[in-house]
Amino acid sequence: MGIEIERKFLVAGDAWKHQASGVRYRQGYLTRSPAVTVRIRLVGEVGYLTVKGPVVNLTRPEYEYEIPGEDARQMLRHWCRDQIIEKNRYRIPFAGLIWEVDEFLGPNQGLILAEVELSDPAQPVDLPSWVDQEVSGDNRYYNSYLVQHPYTTWNRP
Repeated sequence: MGIEIERKFLVAGDAWKHQASGVRYRQGYLTRSPAVTVRIRLVGEVGYLTVKGPVVNLTRPEYEYEIPGEDARQMLRHWCRDQIIEKNRYRIPFAGLIWEVDEFLGPNQGLILAEVELSDPAQPVDLPSWVDQEVSGDNRYYNSYLVQHPYTTWNRP
């Protein structure tokens, strides 16, 4: 079984941006429930089918399979239609880990999140200076939530 152990943070400022170049991601969801999420993702020209289980203590089962890019495009077009997440992802090494910074586009523009995958939920993590508030336990920051409740529609102070 594949396991994902991940912490997620809001990003402050843009000091991170000069450290890597972004890759365009487009993704949509075939199933979104507390028990299972099935995602189609297009990363550049490469497609992926991903199945994720529920999060417990920062950990969740995850299975990801590469699929032809054209298949991913068709599934996004026909089955996900207008409920698509678009973002640029930047991979930034820091203190022995790879941080993935997602700069959201379209209806989620203005939201920038940083994620770091760990080998253990208790693994200590040094935070880059551009990392702000942790949102790991906040379901609103899951892409599967954002696709139905875009960031630009939130009531924020």
